[in-house]
Amino acid sequence: MSRWKELPAELDPRVARLVVRLRGLKDHGGLSMRQLAAKTGYSAKSWERYLGGRSLPPRDAVEAMARITGEDPTRLLALHEVAAAHWARTRGGVGDRPGAAATGADGAGGATDGAEPVPPRGGEPEGRLPRFAVTAGAAVLVLALAAAVLLAVRFTGTSGSDDDGRAVGATTAGPARVTASASGSPAAYTCRMEETDGRWYAGNSRTGEAIVAYGEAGPEVAEVQCLLQRAGLSPGEIDGIFGPLTQRAVKRVQKRNGLVVDGIVGPHTWRALRGKAPT
Repeated sequence: MSRWKELPAELDPRVARLVVRLRGLKDHGGLSMRQLAAKTGYSAKSWERYLGGRSLPPRDAVEAMARITGEDPTRLLALHEVAAAHWARTRGGVGDRPGAAATGADGAGGATDGAEPVPPRGGEPEGRLPRFAVTAGAAVLVLALAAAVLLAVRFTGTSGSDDDGRAVGATTAGPARVTASASGSPAAYTCRMEETDGRWYAGNSRTGEAIVAYGEAGPEVAEVQCLLQRAGLSPGEIDGIFGPLTQRAVKRVQKRNGLVVDGIVGPHTWRALRGKAPT
């Protein structure tokens, strides 16, 4: 397997998911950068940028990758569409440079297909747009705060709590979750560790393939946190939220097992967490 460099920390998780998948396809196909260039029509240096998270690959390049590796193009193009929609917000994105969206990083066109267009500089009367944006933002903030206060009052007025501070009348989301408290703190997950066929499971998810990255939330993240805790690496609270502490612990387990240290949980990291060494 290739020894990939760590992706930029500021890369949007949805873009990182596409890059990690493309890296995996290249490794699985045993392709060098030159072979990849010859088979797709995009230069080796272009693929270095795409797979390094420095440029968003054009849709045609992604489709070509699917074709030469036997991957389902529908799934891969869906990942590309999601990544393109968030590329303009990431570090050094093509969508951040005026005029780059039309030709792409390689002049091949479509490098930011689906990305948000960047308005031309100096196109609006000076001062008008910023004042409108500030006013609208302030109004949204006031409404959000008012709604939060209203919900807090309504929740505490109907639920109440017992002597231990647990919410009365609240329902649980399932056996893997703990009831949220009346203070409004997020629901936590439990770790019910069991070993099956040499692999460890914590009762939140049995996946071994899902890509889980910074900023995501849900039972898969809680499963990662429980497995990290079993490995003696603290991910912080078992809350199902992939934050900085969880990312730091993932990088440590990746380094410990000789994996690519990118802080993103994929098939190899799942195997390491569940007790199987990567193949």
